[in-house]
Amino acid sequence: MTETTTAIAPSPLLLGDGNLARTAWTLSPDILHVNHGSFGAVPLVAQQEQNLLRSEMEAAPVIWFPKLPAMVASTREAIAAFLRADAGDLALVPNASAGASVVYSSLPVTPGLEIVVTDHGYGAVTMGAERLARRWDGTVRTARVPLDATPEEAHDAIVAELGDKTGLIVVDQITSATARFLPVDTVAAVARERGIAMLVDAAHVPGLVADPLAGLDCDFWVGNLHKFGCAPRGTAALIARGPLRDELYPLIDSWGAPQRFPERFDTQGTVDATAYLAAPTALDFIGSTWGWDATRRYLTELADYAEATIAAAFTGLTGEDHRVHPGAQVNALRLVRLPTGLGTSHAEADALRDRVASELGIEAAFTSFAGVGYFRLSTHVYNTPADFEEFADRCVPALVALAARGE
Repeated sequence: MTETTTAIAPSPLLLGDGNLARTAWTLSPDILHVNHGSFGAVPLVAQQEQNLLRSEMEAAPVIWFPKLPAMVASTREAIAAFLRADAGDLALVPNASAGASVVYSSLPVTPGLEIVVTDHGYGAVTMGAERLARRWDGTVRTARVPLDATPEEAHDAIVAELGDKTGLIVVDQITSATARFLPVDTVAAVARERGIAMLVDAAHVPGLVADPLAGLDCDFWVGNLHKFGCAPRGTAALIARGPLRDELYPLIDSWGAPQRFPERFDTQGTVDATAYLAAPTALDFIGSTWGWDATRRYLTELADYAEATIAAAFTGLTGEDHRVHPGAQVNALRLVRLPTGLGTSHAEADALRDRVASELGIEAAFTSFAGVGYFRLSTHVYNTPADFEEFADRCVPALVALAARGE
């Protein structure tokens, strides 16, 4: 029998009143929420702010839309301060995939371009890179990075794929499917030295890393505010600092086109930008209620407890080791290996997610990598140890039973 590790639950006092952490959101009490990382959760105060803004827009649209670019520009200032970035480098886009698409659609045409990605990349972003390569009669090279690779080993695996025709590198700062950090800072340093453009997909980073761009000299960086930042969905920051920044244009051509980056992104016709405008309310709510440093400590301690508790529950039923040891662990995102044969592909993992939601009333994330299925847990301030204890009690036996039946 594989030995299990006894987990220690984090103190609820770290975040003060536990009832506040529950009532500040409108999540259904009839559903177990252990998957903040996929779509986030918007606190009530930010929902209310967005609704007020939307009411103002609908009450007088002819007044609203001409003044909207200035409002978006002011919002960029607040978001840039949260990310410790320069507002002059930051444009607002709907999500990380949209930011990647902006980069792909704006880069100068380079026939025969090679794009280097990793096998940990987010599927939609990688597919966009493949489409760009086809359009330019180029190729995509995939760096194979073992899940347990150290940052140095991951760096070497990515750099080994670079060649004379490499025109773009796309690397996740925090990987979605495998919940690990990749060494974007050291890879970006090599890219800058060789004159290769680099896009960092930081979809999960805002809120989880206090200063996400510190020491990172990349051309493009895009991160979602609606995941761990808890902003209304459809809010992401695209930061451009390199020589190609002025090549970037919104996916929608509008009257801001003659302006420079990032101002040209502030004007997007009749797009509902209230999610952008309400984002600082969500960021400020968490910061003023608990503090972002305390929040990150709590998310880490809770993830430690949840990971150990759920892995031990699996081990108790299968006798196997279900712990995962990524080479660079993330604070609030963790993997636990599923029973053999379960969720071994992206499609199977998604089907498992849907089945667990419909049959057990649990919002959970399941992923796969290299033919192995994983439960990917994620934590936020509204989660408590009891949430993950319930998952261990109700969902783990059901998953083991599914695997035993070969379903």
